[in-house]
Amino acid sequence: MIQKELVKQKLYEKYIEPTKRKREDYIGVEIEMPIINLKKQAVDFDIIHKFTKEFIDDFGFEIEELDDEGNIISAISPITKDILSYDCSYNNLELSFGREKDKDTIYARFEKYYKYIQDEFSKFNYTLSGMGVNPYRIYNQNKPIPNGRYRMLFNHLNSFKKYLDLPMHFHDYPNYGLFSSASQVQLDVDYDNLITTINAFSKLEPINALLFSNSVFLGENEDLLCCRDYFWENSMHGINPHNIGMFDCELKGIEDLQAYIESTSIYCVERDKKYINFKPINIIEYFAQEYVIGEYFDGEKYKEIKIIPRLEDINYLRTFKFEDLTFRGTIEFRSVCCQPIHDSMLVAAFHLGLMKQADKLNELLDNDNSIYHHGYNASELRKLLVKKELPYFVDEDKVYELAEEIVDLSKKGLIERGFGEEKYLEPLYERIRNRSNPGRKMLKLLENGSKIEDVINEYSKI
Repeated sequence: MIQKELVKQKLYEKYIEPTKRKREDYIGVEIEMPIINLKKQAVDFDIIHKFTKEFIDDFGFEIEELDDEGNIISAISPITKDILSYDCSYNNLELSFGREKDKDTIYARFEKYYKYIQDEFSKFNYTLSGMGVNPYRIYNQNKPIPNGRYRMLFNHLNSFKKYLDLPMHFHDYPNYGLFSSASQVQLDVDYDNLITTINAFSKLEPINALLFSNSVFLGENEDLLCCRDYFWENSMHGINPHNIGMFDCELKGIEDLQAYIESTSIYCVERDKKYINFKPINIIEYFAQEYVIGEYFDGEKYKEIKIIPRLEDINYLRTFKFEDLTFRGTIEFRSVCCQPIHDSMLVAAFHLGLMKQADKLNELLDNDNSIYHHGYNASELRKLLVKKELPYFVDEDKVYELAEEIVDLSKKGLIERGFGEEKYLEPLYERIRNRSNPGRKMLKLLENGSKIEDVINEYSKI
């Protein structure tokens, strides 16, 4: 057993101490995109592996990680630090960009990679598209990437049937990581603004749902315009609700944030190069145990193993908050679905512009009456605003007026940066005028006679 105070100190050093470092503001962008076989057949992973080798040769990338069968999971540019990788499955391609100070530099590289990938994929009648759920998921191979980490994660998410006695609802899609895609951004945050920033962006999440929802589970649950929330919250990751979703309590200071971090759970560790998963357990309680029983894959089957906690296991504490404080001194904003490709820089630009306006954003949302002050907290409002129909108490005109004020605030922040990045916000003004978002637009197109192939094509245009 490890002393509680030592664990608390290590958590502080991992998450809060890095925000005290003085550094310039940088942007980190990650875009996941589904790979779609337009022949309505499973994506051939041999084609993907061959493409990946050609990509890294043509762009001078270096192999970063291989799977257990010797195939490339990720590769990195030694110059820009951009990464081509596959997230959970070889059906989901991710482009992550080395940190930069401005959006134009990132977009130029994204455009170059994307056009190359599309040209190569078109030879096989494949395409990438900006959709939060792969519309052809039913045709694809339901296989995680064959390596220790993803095999462990898949096993962990599939273990929900052991815990059906818990007072929560589990969905029947533990493989959701194989067909869902996100658009994420990491921004530097400093210690003095840490609490204000987390509070402001937590309150913003219902408006994010209104503007960005783009993961409709076609044929299953079309009432949700953003089903990614449901996938995460009603899975093994959601056993401890503090590991996912939003901060439901408004933080009053660093002590509150520290306490919140201490309330999260750990669910995996590594021993002798083997990943081990177990029922999520509070991080403080974990280190108070003499041992924990987990399971690992021995190459043929899963076996139980007794784990004696080690202080370095803190490195395996992983949360999936919408506003996730990282060990890098950044906040990773991860609530937004993959967006249509022509809007690929929109998510990062929106959050970047608001980052230096956190005080004003807080004030604006605290004084709002269009969605707030109707008996619902921010988390409950997010669950209502990801739906196709607005809740009864919301005046459509007023909530979109609020959204426009927020976009204006982001625009002001971008103008102050002086890089001309405010141009990336234009699609949001169009969405506000149309009272729409990509998920809502897709359903309307389908209702008006368009085919899903038309939507795939529309959302793949750069």
